[in-house]
Amino acid sequence: MANMKLTKTAMSLQDAEIRCHNFEEVALGYKKEEAMEEAMRCLHCAHAPCISGCPVGIQIPSFIEQIAKGNEEEAYRIIALDSALPAVCGRVCPQESQCESKCVRGIKGEAVAIGRLERYAADAHLQKGKQMDGKRQNNGHKIAIVGAGPSGLTCAKDLAMKGYAVTIFEALHEAGGVLVYGIPEFRLPKTIVQHEIEGLKQLGVRIETDMVIGRVISVDELMEEEGYEAVYLASGAGLPRFLHLPGENLKGVYSANEFLTRINLMKAYQQDSETPIQHASKVIVVGGGNVAMDAARCARRLGAEVHIVYRRSMDELPARKEEVEHAQEEGIIFDLLHNPIRVHGDENGWIKAVECVRMELGEPDESGRRRPQEVKDSAFLIEADCMIVAIGTSPNPLLHKTTPHLETNAKGGIITDENGATSKQGVFAGGDAVSGAATVILAMGAGKKAAAAIDAYVQEQAIHSKNM
Repeated sequence: MANMKLTKTAMSLQDAEIRCHNFEEVALGYKKEEAMEEAMRCLHCAHAPCISGCPVGIQIPSFIEQIAKGNEEEAYRIIALDSALPAVCGRVCPQESQCESKCVRGIKGEAVAIGRLERYAADAHLQKGKQMDGKRQNNGHKIAIVGAGPSGLTCAKDLAMKGYAVTIFEALHEAGGVLVYGIPEFRLPKTIVQHEIEGLKQLGVRIETDMVIGRVISVDELMEEEGYEAVYLASGAGLPRFLHLPGENLKGVYSANEFLTRINLMKAYQQDSETPIQHASKVIVVGGGNVAMDAARCARRLGAEVHIVYRRSMDELPARKEEVEHAQEEGIIFDLLHNPIRVHGDENGWIKAVECVRMELGEPDESGRRRPQEVKDSAFLIEADCMIVAIGTSPNPLLHKTTPHLETNAKGGIITDENGATSKQGVFAGGDAVSGAATVILAMGAGKKAAAAIDAYVQEQAIHSKNM
């Protein structure tokens, strides 16, 4: 019998007063009884609109049905058919704007907690210590993937399952991309990321770290000298954007990328870490997206009073509602309808204050959001000894500068067709390297689509070679 409660089954959280002083996971997940209760809220609609909202096409009603029956391992098997990173997606994907936004239960109440149920199935599987099935029979074809983030890992899994010999080249010393350098431990424990990556290695995927493609070796060399028949560029969007304000080069001003990389990848929050990080007393984070929330919540855990400065109102804030609520519970202050115009420093070159102006909302811009406008004569100072700029990132230009005939757009994104094929034969691209900074699951969707296109391309080339 269906559970007709209008609200989701609650999930336990660490108490806000405790969690703002540690980096342990905030959301504690469902117990089996809670997961089964929530799974019974699913109506198993004949047309399953939730699937259309999932970028990787997970068979959502099918895995939820198995959880309702107490078969979490079968639920995981169904999820893993379409997702390379189930435990990751269950934690960090914006389900409220994707699969859950299509859920029929959301019409007269809250949608089924699809993300929480995906996490439950994945965690239950991880607790059993199982990995994916082993290597597939090699089909004789080699593929190179540039970038070991969500898009590259997804493409690698799908190709490995088809028997391709796949090598991922990662610029950093650890695989995972944004999953390890960008998303904090309290949202995504790194042991989970490592388990997912180990699963790919069990399929035969090779991962070479400290490989900056375009410096150590070029894309052309991978194809012409190393024998890779196709290359998938999934290098992400790691080039930070700045405000270009007077004083922005003062000490104590970080890009969110640098700040989060020091904390997440280099574990700067740990007492025995060799990577330094500033333990500021008052931090201003500029921006309103998920990265801004991550940076603010990390700074809070380092002991700072934290202010988020955002030029629009709460209604326009692009971050996930859950992340905003968690930030507020942890004592982070939202200075909305504010915009920084100058950074002031002391005699030693350190930031001491940020000059801001008040804003008001005018007519909608091309994005549909109301355009912020400066209020005349409204400038004021906010004292701070640290500022973190979290206003977005762009694709690194290294790849297109070192790869002839690879076309990019005005924002630096690699231009592709609908299947991920670039202007250079045999080279495909996807994820943030194409779109600019977006979500983990959209990057995974691009990787999945590219894997299918690469498979079709390689097989077509093989047939062409035979007929010559």
